[in-house]
Amino acid sequence: MISHARVPLEHQRPYGTTYEQMLEKVRYEGAYPTREKADEAVRLVLAGLGRQLTSDERVDLAACLPLEAARVLTAQIPDTQPLTGWAFVKNLAARTGASLGTTRWDTGSVFSAVAACAGPDLITRILGRLPSGYALLFGRAELAPAV
Repeated sequence: MISHARVPLEHQRPYGTTYEQMLEKVRYEGAYPTREKADEAVRLVLAGLGRQLTSDERVDLAACLPLEAARVLTAQIPDTQPLTGWAFVKNLAARTGASLGTTRWDTGSVFSAVAACAGPDLITRILGRLPSGYALLFGRAELAPAV
């Protein structure tokens, strides 16, 4: 594995979270009844995030995630038109036929686990690259720039 200099050592594989540990965190955070339900949420949300992220942030996040999660993220071709946070949730809901509330819950549960793997510095960089609305999905305040 080639480590990326911008990713702190404590957030790099192979000593980080395993996919099973990530699923358990998502299952707990999201109160999913089974590991399979948590896995569905992880795959859905990470695929969606993979369509939004580009550049070094995509590579650095993949380096922090368990291998199975990194594969889901990086298997996606980034969209040419980035989605706002709310449009991201609506897009995922449309793809699955789930309600907006359920999809928002899934997104928050998965992003909580992603943030735990990535660490606050990388999440801040990712949020700086994404359109508005993602900070709330990651459990952070959405700050508006001063006018």
